[in-house]
Amino acid sequence: MKRKMNWKIIESNVREAREELESLEKLIADKKKRNEIELQISLQHAYHHLNFAWHIRRKPTKKYGNCSNRDFKAWGQFPQNFWWD
Repeated sequence: MKRKMNWKIIESNVREAREELESLEKLIADKKKRNEIELQISLQHAYHHLNFAWHIRRKPTKKYGNCSNRDFKAWGQFPQNFWWD
């Protein structure tokens, strides 16, 4: 039996990704300040939170709040079995 999805931490990470994308939209609108490094950092941050949302969807909040460095790195990666999980 699969664990129930943890919508609280999914929502938190989706919100973080959305806020980052909104910041990126503002950066794009300010034509004087745009550069590739800022684009890269913003997209990496947004992807990180979307990947986290997927990987932690069935983790208890306590595990999420006390994740190891190994968990942090793994959960931030694009899911290998995303389409078939």
